[in-house]
Amino acid sequence: MTHEPARWLWAVGATALWLVLTGFIVWRERRAKAAARARSQAMVGDGESVLVAFASQTGFAEQLAWMTAKALQDGGLGARVLSFADLDSATLKTAGRALLIVSTTGEGDPPDAAARFVRKTMGQGADLAGLRFGLLALGDRSYDQFCGFGHAVDGWLRRSGAEALFDLVEVDNGEAGAIRHWQHQLNQITGSVAAPDWAPAAFDPWRLVERTLVNPGSPGGAAYHLAFEPVGSAPDWAAGDIAEIGLPERDGATPGAREYSIASLPSDGRVECLIRLMRHPDGTPGLASGWLTQDLAIGDEIGMRLRTNRSFHGPADETPMILIGNGTGIAGLRAHLKARTSASGGAWLLFGERTRAHDAFFDAELQGWLESGVLRRLDRCFSRDEGDGRYVQDLVATAGDELRDWVARGAVLYVCGSLEGMSQGVHAALEAALGEAVLLEMLENGRYRRDVY
Repeated sequence: MTHEPARWLWAVGATALWLVLTGFIVWRERRAKAAARARSQAMVGDGESVLVAFASQTGFAEQLAWMTAKALQDGGLGARVLSFADLDSATLKTAGRALLIVSTTGEGDPPDAAARFVRKTMGQGADLAGLRFGLLALGDRSYDQFCGFGHAVDGWLRRSGAEALFDLVEVDNGEAGAIRHWQHQLNQITGSVAAPDWAPAAFDPWRLVERTLVNPGSPGGAAYHLAFEPVGSAPDWAAGDIAEIGLPERDGATPGAREYSIASLPSDGRVECLIRLMRHPDGTPGLASGWLTQDLAIGDEIGMRLRTNRSFHGPADETPMILIGNGTGIAGLRAHLKARTSASGGAWLLFGERTRAHDAFFDAELQGWLESGVLRRLDRCFSRDEGDGRYVQDLVATAGDELRDWVARGAVLYVCGSLEGMSQGVHAALEAALGEAVLLEMLENGRYRRDVY
């Protein structure tokens, strides 16, 4: 019994020490979280501010968020970087523009730090009208619910009235091409042409072997059909994939790359593109389109890399396919028609341009696909023609019954062309024809896909 008081003293001392250590750890973690929160809420840049929010499990999404903020800063915009742990609908509502980098864990689950956002914010209705957003979804395609949480956030934002700046960008295991596509979208926001690659990949040499003006006399800009053959072995690609063409050095700087829809298949032995010559208000040609359509000579070599674009890959031949586009957007749709090896499912093309006499791109091929049955229906409109004056969204609006029938039979919707005007108009017409809920469900389950620029 003589040792009992000493044991009590030791016990009290140990407990006190444990309490002190616990208190110190709690204080240190709270301080670290406060510091991290302060860093995450920091303003980057002095220009118009864009909210950059991340839901990260391993830190990759947070890293990309800060790189996104830096890209905005370099383009003259400001950025407020915020974790989903500190995000709510009021913050989104007042942001105006938001870029979200969202990871998925397991089978469609949110990162731990986003749990409160899911429960308190996504679990309730929100009015986010006026918010424009872009979303980068990180995932692993080996899981059934690939990018599941990213798709859930995208759907919730749209149902809450927010408007997408561009379609959701999916990244499979840090795929470099998809991350470069996200950076391309940032360049569209900032107007930057010289941003460095975050995930650079080597350009392969390709040689220009053909260039044809396909719409001489058109009231719109001149459009050229270009063909490039590989110097050496050709990589593989699929309909829906993208050609990234590296631009030459100018004024001591490398302007990066431009993206173009591929209008051909590997079996053609060459990459084909349809490129419109763009001009600045003063009449000078665009940097990329001017070089490719005017300055580059037949036989000259360029640097090109092909980017897998799984979100615009086509379905099996037996699946009915509705293709909608305008202008040079027909390039990507042409590749999908070329990829159909049978007429079992059938395809329907709705296309709009300026004049039938000058802008009926790939007409001979389209007529051939009609005769073979690969193309079951072809609807075209020409906005500058007397007696027509319609746009492709007008074709969609007048074909509601047939669209609903095709969708009921399992058809998928693929839209390719201009982001401004066409894609919004087509989306609104599809909502009116099919219903907002149906179109959102098709978007979420991959039956409604877009490649717009």
